[in-house]
Amino acid sequence: MAAESSGHRSLFGEILDWMLAPLLVIWPISVALTWLVAQGIANKPYDRELDEMARRLGLQVVTEPGPNDTVKKGRSRYALAPEAAALLRADESDTVYYQVLGLRGELLSGDAQLPVPEAEPPIVPWEVNRRFDEVNNEAVRVSYLWVVPEGMAGGDRMMLVQVAETLGKRSRLTNEIIKGVILPQFVILPLAVLLVWLALARGIAPLNDLQRRIRSRDSSDLSPIDEQRIPDEVAPLVQAINDLLERLDQSIRAQKHFLADAAHQLKTPLAGLRTQAELAQREIDEGRSSPAELRRSLKQIAVSSQRAAHMVNQLLAMARAEDQEHAARRSEVNLPVLAIETVRDFVPRAMEKRLDLGYEGPEASQAGLRIHGHPLLIRELIRNLVDNALLYTPGGGTITVRVVEDPFGQVCVLQVEDSGPGIAESEREQVFQPFYRALGTNVDGSGLGLAIVREIVQQHDAEITVDDTRPRRQAEAEGVGPGARFTVRFTAHPLSNGSH
Repeated sequence: MAAESSGHRSLFGEILDWMLAPLLVIWPISVALTWLVAQGIANKPYDRELDEMARRLGLQVVTEPGPNDTVKKGRSRYALAPEAAALLRADESDTVYYQVLGLRGELLSGDAQLPVPEAEPPIVPWEVNRRFDEVNNEAVRVSYLWVVPEGMAGGDRMMLVQVAETLGKRSRLTNEIIKGVILPQFVILPLAVLLVWLALARGIAPLNDLQRRIRSRDSSDLSPIDEQRIPDEVAPLVQAINDLLERLDQSIRAQKHFLADAAHQLKTPLAGLRTQAELAQREIDEGRSSPAELRRSLKQIAVSSQRAAHMVNQLLAMARAEDQEHAARRSEVNLPVLAIETVRDFVPRAMEKRLDLGYEGPEASQAGLRIHGHPLLIRELIRNLVDNALLYTPGGGTITVRVVEDPFGQVCVLQVEDSGPGIAESEREQVFQPFYRALGTNVDGSGLGLAIVREIVQQHDAEITVDDTRPRRQAEAEGVGPGARFTVRFTAHPLSNGSH
C-alpha cells in the first residue's frame, strides 16, 4: 500500500511547484540584476564629480616659453595652490589621488604611484575617460584626460591629468540601494507564496466538491454527474466519466435482462424434468407403471436434461465469449483445421436427421489459412453456426461449411450455408439477440447460439453478414426454402500466405 500510495501525484502540489519554482529561480537572478543596476546608479554621481575634478585640474596647467619664444619648445609648469591640494585630500570616506604628467611624461604634481593608462588611440584632447585600477593594492576609480596647454599648437604632445578615488562611498551607496530593493522582497515573496496557496486552494475547491459528490453516491447510482457546477478544464473528464457510467449502466441492464431470460429459459426444461420424474415415481408407487410407460417417462427425462445441459453449456460459452481477459489470450489459429474437426463432430447428428453436411476448402494437411485469435472461441463460433443450421434445415437438406481466402482484402472467410427456410431481411439483425427465435419456426433451442457467435466476432474484430443461399423467387418456384448463409470475415494472419 505504501508503494502504491507513493505513486500518487497531487495536482495541487504539482501546480504549486510549477508556480513557486520560477519564483525561486528568478529571485536570485533579480538580486544579481539589482546589484548590477545599483552599481551603475551609485557610480554615476561620483563619476560626474570625479570628471569635474579632473577638468579643473587640467585647467591649472601652464606652459613657459622656451628659446626663441616658441611655446612648442617650451616646458610645462604646473602650480596648484596648497589650499586646493588640501581640499582634494579632505574626503573622510575615501582616499583621493591625483597626478599631472608633463609634455615629456615627467611628474609635475601629485602621486607618483598612480599608474599611467594604456594608450587607447585615438586620443581626443580634453575628453574625460574613466577606468577601474589599483593603487597600493586598493581598487580605485580613475578619471583622466589629455590636456593641450593654452597657446600650444598641434596635438602631438599633451599632458596627462588623472584623479583617482577609492570605492568606499560607492560600495556603501550600492549596498543601500540593494537593501532598499531586496529587503521588501523578503516580505513580498512569502506574501506572494501565501496568496498563490490561497488562490490554488480556492481554484481546486470545485474538484474537492466533485470528489465529495462522487464519493457520496450509492453504488447502484449510475446516473450522469451534473456538469453545470464544474470548471471548464474538468468538463472533458466528467463527460468521459458520464460516458463510462452510461456504458456501464447499459452493460448491467443487459446482464440483468440476460440473467432473467436465462432463468426463464432454464425453468422450462427443469420443470419438465421434475414433472416427468414425479410422474414416474407416482406410477411406480401406485403399481400402475408398465415398462413402455416407464421408458417413455425416462425418455422425456433424458430430453429435458439434455435441453438443460445444452442451455447451461450455451450460458458458459456466452460467459467465455464476453470475458475480455479470456478472449485476449490469442494465438495463431488454423481455420480449416477447426472447421474440418467441427464438421466431423456433427456428422452423426446430421446423418440422424438425414442431412448432407459437408466441407469445402483447404485440407487439414495443407498449409491452411491462419488467423490470430482464441482457438476455443473460434471453435465455439463454428459449432454454433453449424448447430443453428442443423436445427433449422429440414430432413434431406444440405449444409456446407466453407473456408476461403480473399487475397485482395487480406481476410479469411468462413461460410456456413444451409437449404433451410432462411431468415427474413427484417429479422437478420434480431437473430443475434439472446433468446430470440425467428417467427414461424417450431424449433427447440436455447436462442443463445447466434448471440454467442456475434460476441466472438466482436471480440476478434471480425465481421458477420447474413444473406440467402439462393434467390427467394427461384426457391419459391422450386418449392424449397431460400436457405441462409452466414459469412464471417477474419483478418488474415501475416504468416498465412506461406507454408508452416
